[in-house]
Amino acid sequence: HLVESGGGLVQPGGSLKLACTAPESSLVRYDIVWFRQAPGKEREGVMCLSRYDQVVVYPDDAKGRVSMSRDTTKKTVFLEMNRIDRMDTAIYYCATNTQWGPGCPALPYVNEMNSWGQGTQVTVSS
Repeated sequence: HLVESGGGLVQPGGSLKLACTAPESSLVRYDIVWFRQAPGKEREGVMCLSRYDQVVVYPDDAKGRVSMSRDTTKKTVFLEMNRIDRMDTAIYYCATNTQWGPGCPALPYVNEMNSWGQGTQVTVSS
C-alpha cells in the first residue's frame, strides 16, 4: 500500500512538498497519480508521474504550480506545490493502478485506481 505524508498548515503563497511512500513494495515504480479532495467536492486528479517520467497536470489551477519527482532508493514519489492558495485546501492522496500499461491517463478516474494511500490533509490559512 501507499503512505502519504507532508501535509499540514500552510500560509497562502507558500510552498509544500508531499511524499508518497511504499515501504513494503515497489509500487512507486508504477505510474503514480496524486489526487485531491477539497471539502464538499469530489476527488480529482492533480498530477501524474509515469514510470518513464512522463508528467501530466490535470486541473488548470495547478498548471505551472506543481511538480512531481521520484526517489526509487527511498521508494518515494513527491508532489511539490508552489504559490499555494486557499483553494488548495484538501486531502491529498496518491494512487496507482498496478495493472495499467505504462503511461499517465488522459484523465484519471478514482474507480480505476487499485492502490491508495490514506491521504494527508493540507490546510491553507493565514
